[in-house]
Amino acid sequence: MRSTRKSRAALCLLAGAASLALALGGCGGGDRSGDGAGQEAPPSAVIGVSLLTRTHPFYQDLEAGLREAAARHDYELIVQAGEFDVAKQKDQIENFLVRRVDAIIVCPCDSKSIGTSVRAANQAGVPVFSADIAVLAEGADVVCHVASDNVAGGRLAAEAMIEALGGAGKIAIIDHPEVESVIQRVSGFERRIAQEAGIELAAKLPGRGTKDIAFRTAEDILQAHPDLAGIFGINDDSALGALAAVEKAGRQGRVTIIGFDAVPEAREAIGAGRIYADVVQQPEIIGQTTVDAIAAYMAGEAVPSEILIPCSLFTREHAQASRAGER
Repeated sequence: MRSTRKSRAALCLLAGAASLALALGGCGGGDRSGDGAGQEAPPSAVIGVSLLTRTHPFYQDLEAGLREAAARHDYELIVQAGEFDVAKQKDQIENFLVRRVDAIIVCPCDSKSIGTSVRAANQAGVPVFSADIAVLAEGADVVCHVASDNVAGGRLAAEAMIEALGGAGKIAIIDHPEVESVIQRVSGFERRIAQEAGIELAAKLPGRGTKDIAFRTAEDILQAHPDLAGIFGINDDSALGALAAVEKAGRQGRVTIIGFDAVPEAREAIGAGRIYADVVQQPEIIGQTTVDAIAAYMAGEAVPSEILIPCSLFTREHAQASRAGER
């Protein structure tokens, strides 16, 4: 059950992901040519996928990973997105059940509210897998959750902030507490920051993970704390929204910004010194590993309840190295 998943974190190390990938590496894509000329054989399974969004580069890369692995396993994917609307996402899952898909992958728009849909799938006997964002609702059974190691990623973000500020200063978090992955990364960030006596967490306000709302949130924070020294944005839309607010206020160079995702726009800002650093995830690997977990489950193999993919840090030095490599 999702409520006990954190206690089984030992099962979720990269070694688990690597061993799963190794075990499944021999599973090739099926031949749909069929016996009749011009006819395609049916897919070996149909998987319904409901993403958080298809507009963000992270989820575009995650979808690419899903599709790569689905082709290897001869699965058909029905890919939709809630676009941050949990009611829309619930309708999508209901439609998957009506279509009698063989499994469902969900990246919840709301980690708790999606529980009713997951329970409906449980009752229908359709296995549910979550990617990037976990399901936190009681009684909602998810076979396997595949995601970044967000707690460790949050620690990396905190280390970058501590380094940038020299261990002292007021900071703020632009949050999105409805989403489990954000809860994890903020937890890792706060725990590490709490070890630095010279750094004060002055504000933690929601930005809904979108640039425009994060911009307004950052404006409020900057107005309330004229001595603010740093902002942690829980994703790059939050960090870029904060950057716009900082620059509008004329406080660039005085407020350090740390983001999460390292999308191209954020990488450019890091290379220009406007954002200090970003935590990098591996969304394609998350997508591939999720489909591989479904294949293992359908083959009757034991699947860990959670698989965590490690994060890394992207800094100005990495941006400069990338530019040099392109020349």
